[in-house]
Amino acid sequence: MNVLFVCTGNICRSPLAEGILKKKYSEKKLQGKVDSCGFESFHLGDPPDPRAQQIAITHGINISTHKSRLFNVEDFENFDKIFVMDSYHYQSVVRVARHENDRKKVDFILNVVHPGQNRAVEDPYYDHFPAFETVFDQLDEACEKLTKTLLSSSSL
Repeated sequence: MNVLFVCTGNICRSPLAEGILKKKYSEKKLQGKVDSCGFESFHLGDPPDPRAQQIAITHGINISTHKSRLFNVEDFENFDKIFVMDSYHYQSVVRVARHENDRKKVDFILNVVHPGQNRAVEDPYYDHFPAFETVFDQLDEACEKLTKTLLSSSSL
C-alpha cells in the first residue's frame, strides 16, 4: 500500500510518520511507497526540524535527508491512503479532491488507533522536546497498527 502523510510545513509530524512507517515496512517486508508533504510553503525544501530528527534518531530512524514538499493533486493518483494529522489538513486535502474516490483515500492517522474519533496529532513545533516524544509515540502506535492490519488483510 502506498501511503502519504500530510501536515502543515512537512518538517515535524509528517516526516516523522514517514520515517516510522518506512522502518516498519522494511522490518515487516511490506511493499509500498511511503512519503510525506505539507500545505504551507514557508519550509519548502527544508530538512525536518532538528527536534524531529533527534527523536527519530533515538529510535533508529534517520529522517535527515527528507526535504519538505507541498501536497499536489497528483498525490491522489500516487497514493492509496492519505493520512492527515488534524482537521486543517483534512479540510485542505479534501478541498482539492477531484471526486469521491479521492476523498475516500483521506483519513486522520489516529483513526487507525481510535476509529472515527478524528483525533489530532498536536503540532509540536511551538513546544519543547517532550512534545516531539509524545508525537513520536502516537505516530509509532498508529503505524504499528497500520502495518499489522496490512499484514493480516489485503486492504485497509
